[in-house]
Amino acid sequence: CAGCGETPYAKLVTQLFGDRMMIANATGCSSIWGGSAPTTPYTTNAKGQGPAWANSLFEDNAEFGFGMYIAQKQLRNKVEDLMNELKAVASDDVKAIAQEWIDNKYEGEGSKVASDKVRALFGTDLGSKEANDVLAQLEDHKDHLVKKSQWIIGGDGWSYDIGYGGVDHVLASGEDVNILVFDTEVYSNTGGQASKATPTGSVAKFAASGKKVKKKDLGMIATTYGYVYVAQIGMGANQAQTLKAIKEAEAYKGPSLIIAYAPCINHGIKTGMGTTQRRTKEAVEAGYWHLYRFNPELRNEGKNPFILDSKEPTASFQDFLRGEVRYTSLEKTFPEEAKELFVSAEADAKERYASYKRMAEMQY
Repeated sequence: CAGCGETPYAKLVTQLFGDRMMIANATGCSSIWGGSAPTTPYTTNAKGQGPAWANSLFEDNAEFGFGMYIAQKQLRNKVEDLMNELKAVASDDVKAIAQEWIDNKYEGEGSKVASDKVRALFGTDLGSKEANDVLAQLEDHKDHLVKKSQWIIGGDGWSYDIGYGGVDHVLASGEDVNILVFDTEVYSNTGGQASKATPTGSVAKFAASGKKVKKKDLGMIATTYGYVYVAQIGMGANQAQTLKAIKEAEAYKGPSLIIAYAPCINHGIKTGMGTTQRRTKEAVEAGYWHLYRFNPELRNEGKNPFILDSKEPTASFQDFLRGEVRYTSLEKTFPEEAKELFVSAEADAKERYASYKRMAEMQY
């Protein structure tokens, strides 16, 4: 859809890491706009390098992406074995190049620099048959020299709901994978059914009289592991926080989960889909959506790992709700229920913000 809140996040991530990025994409809106011609938010750099992309089933995308990561990890371990073999039979200058690759195996930019030096050796004579044989094997594995940035992406229907078991399994693994959730608060691609991400009072298919229970807090569930990097972002609300969270998550040597607020055509935005970035800003100002980062590495510095990036709400929560048909339609069809549910929705949002604030103020 024109003005889709999901695509800007995909564009940004590929601008940052696309030349070494592998993507497992859950079936849904993101697999449609991600895998369709003639337009796509994914791009290539000046060298023609861009992400490797594959779409899996709705219910097993996290496992699918994890498999991609495990395969890549195995192949790069083989490259490390070959580097050690090369060190045993090559000259000192070649040994230094092999050691530099080993030292930067898990570093995104560092592995690029080291890999370029290795590639420069291909086709040259290293002075011995043993060294040349190892170099030939390394050339066969040249696609696995640079550290890959593994991303598993999809909507909230997949991540909060049908595919949640897989998401949880991957986060619990402790492995270096990144999960990006486009949170539209409904099953967008199949007509706007309620999901576990749908907030109190919102109208959706299977919640025609408004969702009666509060939204699942996927981010907080993930923080309980203690070793998962977690962030909630909203590009239109705070571009700097969005960029910082994505870069921190990718650099973190462990699992990461980023939940991105994505206004959707199913919201019925009264100012139109051309204002989705502004709506994200308004959502944060009203306390409807909250921005935070949970970085386990800060514990090692004696700091609180939880950083609340949202300020105290300054705008009317109820006015924000009335800017979208998914809420105002309830006032027309079930006015009494709407009144109760809107009050409940605001109370839920305030309670959530208060709990985040307490976490951010904890002493470590």
